[in-house]
Amino acid sequence: MMNHKFTFLIFALSISFIISSCGNDDGRSCTTCNSDQTPDFTVCQESNGNASVNGQDTGTNYDTYISGLVEAGATCGG
Repeated sequence: MMNHKFTFLIFALSISFIISSCGNDDGRSCTTCNSDQTPDFTVCQESNGNASVNGQDTGTNYDTYISGLVEAGATCGG
């Protein structure tokens, strides 16, 4: 009987971990950029793949947007 309780406990903990791991994933990641002309600002990659600045979708693919910033002299990320 003790073996079934232990198995159920492990199963319940595993399910809880899986649900909590996925529950807060909003598909968004952010990086900080700066340049000589601007103070630090945050650029985020939205779940649709576009870059956003200050919560505003730029309508431009994140990688393209970051590349453009770097070409213009900005430093982004670590």
